[in-house]
Amino acid sequence: MRSDFVWRVAARDLLSTLRDTRTLLGTVLIPLVLIPALMLGMPLLLGQFIGGQAQERQKVGVMGTLPPGLRAELERGGAGAATQTAEPALSGVELVPLAAATPEAARQAVQSEEVDAVIRVTAPLPQREGDAPAAVQVFAKLNSLAAQTGALGKVEAAVDNYNRRLAARRLEAAGLSEEDLSPVTLDPQDAATAQEASSGQLAFLIPLLMLNFILSGAMATALDSTAGEKERGTLESLLVSPVRRGEVVAGKLLATTLSALVAALFSVLGFLGTGLIAGYLLLRGGMQAELSQAFGGQLTLSGGSVLGLALSAAGAALLISALLIALSIYARSYKEAQTYVTPLSLLIVVPALFLQFSDGFASAFYAVPLFGSMLSVMDAVTGTLKWPQLWLSLGANLLGTLLLGALALRSFSREEVIFRN
Repeated sequence: MRSDFVWRVAARDLLSTLRDTRTLLGTVLIPLVLIPALMLGMPLLLGQFIGGQAQERQKVGVMGTLPPGLRAELERGGAGAATQTAEPALSGVELVPLAAATPEAARQAVQSEEVDAVIRVTAPLPQREGDAPAAVQVFAKLNSLAAQTGALGKVEAAVDNYNRRLAARRLEAAGLSEEDLSPVTLDPQDAATAQEASSGQLAFLIPLLMLNFILSGAMATALDSTAGEKERGTLESLLVSPVRRGEVVAGKLLATTLSALVAALFSVLGFLGTGLIAGYLLLRGGMQAELSQAFGGQLTLSGGSVLGLALSAAGAALLISALLIALSIYARSYKEAQTYVTPLSLLIVVPALFLQFSDGFASAFYAVPLFGSMLSVMDAVTGTLKWPQLWLSLGANLLGTLLLGALALRSFSREEVIFRN
C-alpha cells in the first residue's frame, strides 16, 4: 500500500469536511462550550434549586392533632435531612388545618397543589417518655425532587428531631445517654487517591461524552466521503483513478479517524477547562464543593493518564470510524446513511451506564471492543490506569478495526454496492 496515495485520499476528504463550517463548529466549538455547561451548569442549577426549596416555606396540611413539640419543630425548621448533593439548613413549614381526614382527601389536596404535603394523624402521638409509639401518615409526591428537598424532607427532619428529643428524655430517665446506644462508632477514612477523589462521583460521564463527541466528529467525514460522494457522483472518478481500492479505504479511514481525534482533543480541552473554571469558582466561593466533587468539576490528569487517555481515544476513534465507513458505503444517499449510523449512539450510551460499577469489572471486559476503551478512559480519569488492561482494550479495538476495514474494502470492490444509488 502506497502511503502517499493514502494521504492524498485522506487530505481530499478532510478538505471536503473543512469546507462545511457547521461541521467544523460542531467538532471544535460545541465540546468547548457544551462540556463546561453540563459539568458546571447542572450542579449550579441543582444547588440553587435545592437551596431555594430549603429556604422556602411550603404549605403542609394537617389532619388530626399534632403534639405541641412536633408542631413547633415543623414551624421552626432547623438542620435538614441530608441529601445526596447538599445539606442546606431547612426553614420551617406553614401548617394548614384540613377539615377532611380521609386518605383520598389528603391525596387530592396534594395533587391539586393546595398543599405540598399532608400529615394525617390516625392515633394520638407520644408527647412524653412512656407514651406508646404511634404512626403518622405523610402524603406527598415521593418521586418529586421538589418534595424530597422541600416539604417531605422538612417533615422527615422535624419528626427525626422530635423522636431524638423524646428518646433522649427516656434515656435520661433510665440513667443512660445517647452514647450508650452506640458504643461503637464508625470513623470513615477515604482510601481513594487524590485523582480519584477529584474526578467525582459522576466521572463515568466523561467517557460517555468523549466517545459521543468522537462519534459525532467521525460521522460527518465518514458519511460525506462515502454516501455523500455516491450521491454527488464523485466516488466513481476516484475509483477509476490510479489508486488501489485498499488505499481508498485506508485514506478514508485515516481522514475519518483524524476528524474523530480532533473532536476528542477538544472534548479533553473542554474537561480541563471545566476543572480550571471550577477551581476559580471554588476560590471565589461561587460553587459548593460537594456539587463540584459530585460532577467531577476538579478534573486533573497526570502525564501517564493523558497518554492513556490519548491511546484509548485513538483506539475508539479507529473502531468507530471503520464501523461508520463500513455501514455508510451501503447507503444510497447521505440521508439514508444517517438512518444507518444514528442508532450507533446507543452502543455508547447503554454500556456507559455500567461504568458506575467499573470497580467490579474483571480484566476480560477490557477485551470487549469499544467498551474496553470506555473502561480505560474511566481509569485514566480516576488515576487507576493499568497498562496491561489498556493494551488489551487497544488490541481489541484494532482487531475490530481490521475486520470492519476488510468489510469496507470488500464493499468498495463490489459494483452492486458502489452503484446502489
